[in-house]
Amino acid sequence: MFGTYFRVGFYGSKFGDLDEQEFVYKEPAITKLAEISHRLEGFYGERFGEDQVEVIKDSNPVDKCKLDPNKAFIQITYVEPYFDTYEMKDRITYFDKNYNLRRFVYCTPFTLDGRAHGDLHEQFKRKTILTTSHAFPYIKTRINIIHKEEIISMPIEVAIEDMQKKTQELAFATHQDPADAKMLQMVLQGSVGTTVNQGPLEVAQVFLSEIPSDPKLYRHHNKLRLCFKDFTKRCEDALRKNKSLIGPDQKEYQRELERNYHRLKEALQPLINRKIPQLYKPVLQVNSHSKRTA
Repeated sequence: MFGTYFRVGFYGSKFGDLDEQEFVYKEPAITKLAEISHRLEGFYGERFGEDQVEVIKDSNPVDKCKLDPNKAFIQITYVEPYFDTYEMKDRITYFDKNYNLRRFVYCTPFTLDGRAHGDLHEQFKRKTILTTSHAFPYIKTRINIIHKEEIISMPIEVAIEDMQKKTQELAFATHQDPADAKMLQMVLQGSVGTTVNQGPLEVAQVFLSEIPSDPKLYRHHNKLRLCFKDFTKRCEDALRKNKSLIGPDQKEYQRELERNYHRLKEALQPLINRKIPQLYKPVLQVNSHSKRTA
């Protein structure tokens, strides 16, 4: 049982030296956001008065000018340990992923007009990476945040991350040992089910129906196209695995999943087979040049 982590920010002159300080708190692994919010609100409520303490409910950047100067504000956000791709090669076991932790991440969805959530084509995401002064586990259960980095993902990048996540979930459920038929069917239903809002087909229709006019988006367009190719392959693997796990009572359900999959694949086919010619020209030129020099 390792920890659960929360970013806690303190705002208001009542906090004294703590004003505008941010920490990562390490809590027992089963702690919910509501529990730590209730505890901190109660603790500081006893010090300053219950009506003087307020918990900020969202994880957006705090503008102190908009806060009541006579109150104490606490912002609490659930965060997860953050690792670069190269780190994941060394952090294989569960212990590795919960030891010597200094960087944490949380994501905030937003749209350009101020709403948190919008349609797929207007859904941005702000990824905030925090670095603490020391590494967890530590002798203290809270450590100062000394550095903060923000990465803004455009709607198509958000779509790429979502599709990669769906594909990873499918791969995990397919290769789970021992096999878990219920988990596999739940993931399959979410991937090929016809009633899924903002599901894979809608993502493809929004971002892949036309080649982007901005050349800067070519790479993202191509990456998403390849994500969908991988996704459909994983769906096929998952369906094959599910077929080997089910009993006679679920054969009709399996046929329905397969029908949904074939409909999805058919609808996706023209979208994911369209390549952007501009991305392939330099490669062809280099190859032909290398042949001549050879």
